[in-house]
Amino acid sequence: MPRALILYAHPCDDSFAAALHGLVCATLAARGWQVDDCDLYAERFDPVMTATERRAYHDIGANLRPVADYVQRLRNADALIIVAPVWNYGFPAILKGFFDRVFLPGVSFRMMGGQTWPALTHVSRLCAVTTYGGSRLRAVWAGDPPRKLVTRVLRRTTSPARMRYLALYDMNRASPARREAFLDKVRKEMEMI
Repeated sequence: MPRALILYAHPCDDSFAAALHGLVCATLAARGWQVDDCDLYAERFDPVMTATERRAYHDIGANLRPVADYVQRLRNADALIIVAPVWNYGFPAILKGFFDRVFLPGVSFRMMGGQTWPALTHVSRLCAVTTYGGSRLRAVWAGDPPRKLVTRVLRRTTSPARMRYLALYDMNRASPARREAFLDKVRKEMEMI
C-alpha cells in the first residue's frame, strides 16, 4: 500500500485550510493510500533549530537525532502532500521550521564532489494545496516564494513523476462558490494522485 505523508500547518480546526486538510486525507485514504497525517500544530512540532543542531548540520547521523521520527516518516513516504496557507508570502513558520530541521544533509540531499544530489527520489508524488490572501498578481510581484519552494526546491530533492501546486488566490475575497470549486478541484487531483 503506498504511503502519503501529509504535512499540515494551520492552528485553527475551523479554518478553510482544515477543510482542505480533511478532504486530502479522506480522499487519499479512500483511494487506498496509507495516510501519515503530520499535523505540525497538533503534534507541537518545534520549528526552532538549536545552536547544537546547526553545528551538527553536516554531521550525518548526529544531525538526525533530534528529529529522527520525522525523518523516518519522510523516508517512508511515497507521496509528500503539503496543506498549508500562505501568510505574508511564505508558508507558516512551523512548516518552514520543519523544512529547516528535517530536510537535512543525508535526508533530502547528499553532498558529492561539492554538489548536491537529491536523496528523496523514492517520493514519486509531490503536491501542495494552499491558499493566498492576495491575488496571483501580488504573489508574482512578491516572487511567490512558496510556489518556488515546492516547484523548484522540493521537486529537485524528490524527483517526482507527478507534481501539482494547487492554490486558491485572493482567499480574503473568495465567494463560497469559489471555495467550493477549489475543494472540488483538490478532490479530483487527490483522486488522480
